Amino acid sequence: MLGKILKQFASPSALARAGVLSMNRRNRDFIMKYNLRRYYPMVDDKLRTKTLAEQFGVPVAPLIGAIRCQYEVKQFENMIRNRSGGFVIKPGHGSGGRGILVIRRHSGNSFEKNDGTLLDRVQIHRVITDILSGLYSLGGQVDYALLEECIDFSDVFRNYSYQGIPDVRVIVFRGYPVMAMIRLATKQSDGRANLHQGAVGIGLSLRNGVPRMAVQFNQPVSRHPDTGVPLRDLRVPFWKEHLELAARCADMIQLGYFGADIVLDRKRGPLLLELNARPGLAIQIANHAGLAARLERIEQLDPASHPTPEERVAFAREQFA
Repeated sequence: MLGKILKQFASPSALARAGVLSMNRRNRDFIMKYNLRRYYPMVDDKLRTKTLAEQFGVPVAPLIGAIRCQYEVKQFENMIRNRSGGFVIKPGHGSGGRGILVIRRHSGNSFEKNDGTLLDRVQIHRVITDILSGLYSLGGQVDYALLEECIDFSDVFRNYSYQGIPDVRVIVFRGYPVMAMIRLATKQSDGRANLHQGAVGIGLSLRNGVPRMAVQFNQPVSRHPDTGVPLRDLRVPFWKEHLELAARCADMIQLGYFGADIVLDRKRGPLLLELNARPGLAIQIANHAGLAARLERIEQLDPASHPTPEERVAFAREQFA
């Protein structure tokens, strides 16, 4: 069993026999082989990803605008002036959820975060300035700030996440979904769905989206640490639609191996949040299963075997529990 092997700090050979994909092998056999560097901007640049998604009919959160230069920061008020709902400010080249600011409500010079903290206009400007300076970007490069409409949090996850919005991470290989989990924000993760910061990860069956195992900091958990609800009872509505959205992303970007992060909006259904060309491997712990055998199974297929996203999803759901 994968969990027992990991618990005993097994050797690399034992982990390989259990089907666990190592970081070295992921990088060598899948990322370097199937993800050419010149295509990374398709996923590392969030505005470019959003533009591609709109061109290919992949649903995303509506764009409010982008701020690219310091002198444009003063345009922030004009961008949100006639919007009564919440909004999100995020780095265009950020990763790991760093630098993202979610504002649920605003009125005049008062901006309310998820946790009820109030910010004023000067503090918002400071957040944008930090983003522009590259504080949160990949490699510290000069960045831009992206403004999007807030996701209208679906009630089905109301008791399963602390303040933040859960997202479903789907690993996609050569257009096929091969493994999935849902990440639930906690108080410890500061309302972010980031496993390294303390979010709960629940492995999901590709067949029907039901929980397989739940972990926090790589340790099994049975209940949400803040709300106390049993995690085994969680269900993801529109499961097939989540997988098909992830599979459709393979048709819009020229990467063979990536992670698709998807959120569920109350009115609009599953929406693409972002793509990741270097998805982490903790998803294997959350699923109590290794990725290696699934990737090898897909490598054996003729690329023309399942030409449509719907066919690739149907195959994956049949093959992988």
